Amino acid sequence: MGTTTAHNSSMLVKNRDLLRFTTAGSVDDGKSTLIGRLLFDSKQIFQDQLDQLVAAGRLRGEENVNLALLTDGLRAEREQGITIDVAYRYFSTAKRKFIIADTPGHEQYTRNMVTGASTADLAILLIDARNGILTQSKRHGIIAGLLGIPHVVVCVNKMDLVDYSRERFTEIVEEYQEFALKLNVNDMQFIPVSALKGDNVVNRSAAMPWYEGPPLLQYLENVTISADRNLVDFRFPVQYVIRPHQDFRGFSGAIASGTIRVGEEVIVLPGMRHSRIKGIHFYKTQLEEASEGQSVIITLEDEVDVSRGDMLVRRHNIPHMESEFEATLAWMDERHTLSTHKEYILQHTTSLTRAYVDSIIYQLDVNTLHRSSAETLALNEIGRVKLTTARRIFFDSYERNRWTGGFILIDPDDFRTIAAGMIRHYSRNTINEIKKEQRDRKLESSTHSFVSDVVQLTDRIDKNGHKPICVWFLGGQSTVKDELALRAERALFDRGCQVVRIDTETARTVLGAGSEGTDKNHTSTVMCIGRLSRYLCNCGNIVICTIDNMQQSEIDALQSLSAENALLTIEVDDAKERTTVAHVVDLIVRHSEADSFG
Repeated sequence: MGTTTAHNSSMLVKNRDLLRFTTAGSVDDGKSTLIGRLLFDSKQIFQDQLDQLVAAGRLRGEENVNLALLTDGLRAEREQGITIDVAYRYFSTAKRKFIIADTPGHEQYTRNMVTGASTADLAILLIDARNGILTQSKRHGIIAGLLGIPHVVVCVNKMDLVDYSRERFTEIVEEYQEFALKLNVNDMQFIPVSALKGDNVVNRSAAMPWYEGPPLLQYLENVTISADRNLVDFRFPVQYVIRPHQDFRGFSGAIASGTIRVGEEVIVLPGMRHSRIKGIHFYKTQLEEASEGQSVIITLEDEVDVSRGDMLVRRHNIPHMESEFEATLAWMDERHTLSTHKEYILQHTTSLTRAYVDSIIYQLDVNTLHRSSAETLALNEIGRVKLTTARRIFFDSYERNRWTGGFILIDPDDFRTIAAGMIRHYSRNTINEIKKEQRDRKLESSTHSFVSDVVQLTDRIDKNGHKPICVWFLGGQSTVKDELALRAERALFDRGCQVVRIDTETARTVLGAGSEGTDKNHTSTVMCIGRLSRYLCNCGNIVICTIDNMQQSEIDALQSLSAENALLTIEVDDAKERTTVAHVVDLIVRHSEADSFG
């Protein structure tokens, strides 16, 4: 009986959800005291901890227990009476588990606040009822909005020092609500408290009967955070490949967002390979379904190449895949400022890649939201920047998904974290790219497997009087090359050949190949024309192709795509007689009549 009761109690604790929250406020607004009071009144302090607080208070000449010392653990913090570093505390109640991040309020420790608030579901902002809304109070609200914290509780502290005045509380609330219209915060709650006296922290205050809302702890226990979780976009960054023996190959990691079930179809990025979920393993247990926040091992039905840094996603829900994007960047390095000429390491989920900051679009004044031009960013400064990475990363915008929309920059010299970023903007919709990849794969598949049960390729060769061949015109001026291809097409047609011509414009308008002037889109256009030309060759045609700026790697790829001896490249030289129409046509005819066609 006792074992069953203990087991049920353990399961109850395990099933309670977790709320991560951070505190922020101006210096001496009482953040650490509020957390100490929260822990003390909710019976979360052990006797030995309380004895240490009493002893520390006597050394400082204080009559009462200083609850702020529970989180102000550094010697410098206790000497100055301020918070410097982020302090984490863990506690739980009958309804919920909590992780508190007590962050410093001073402007010079902005990076510490960003660090502590980056994973928070809720932020508690403290305002001294005597001083009202200060510049730092606004700055903390702005940072909470930038970090996408969905819930903000504004605690107007030290109400005992203004005689628990309802008018003073209302005045502060109205002023901050007007300011908060500029912030990206969906839920904001105001609570009058006295951390020193314990009013409205854990228990409702008898000194403020005019306040009808819940005390702080009751609000923290009941605020709804399940709706903030992204259960739609399945994102599984692979952290490690598990291969204990040759019969098992699994991929471990934490599910960044969404849910997944056994049997569902997924795509492996960046390879675009399709497979289905074979199993979901959690320690020694096999699960039918897993969701955001769970660390699991996933196995696939197919032998797909997957390694650390890859990502599993649903087939019809693809993140953006870009190497260029804009982000909000918080600079954290006190030694060096941001340089647009230095190479950094960017860590995004489980992936590491080299990155450059191309430009600083603007610097944001976190006190006023004013934007100004800047050449660099220094410690604790925040700005909007444009970045380029060596490899494409798979991300959602930070507003949609905080886990796949955030990243850090690392100094390659000593591997220190120097900045935290939030991706805001991307340049291309990856869904269209995926559709294009699928279309190209279908074209490639149909090209390589083209066999007609009614009309064989040999029948077409006998009827046409020539063998199929793909001819690529390389080099030379674009206008001369196109004119030569047009005249060669006409001459071959007049000879009775089955001939067709494809150029770059055809690929763009008819096939939808990339039109941006990048190396990636140029190669995509070449391969798109190559696959189509192979298909037309298998239909018995002579195919003439023209495209500018062909690279050797692209020519090699075309060679591997074409059947043996079915590809003919002709270098166009405007100054040489050998590139006349007659010479070109004769060369094509002789090649198409050769017996070496595979």
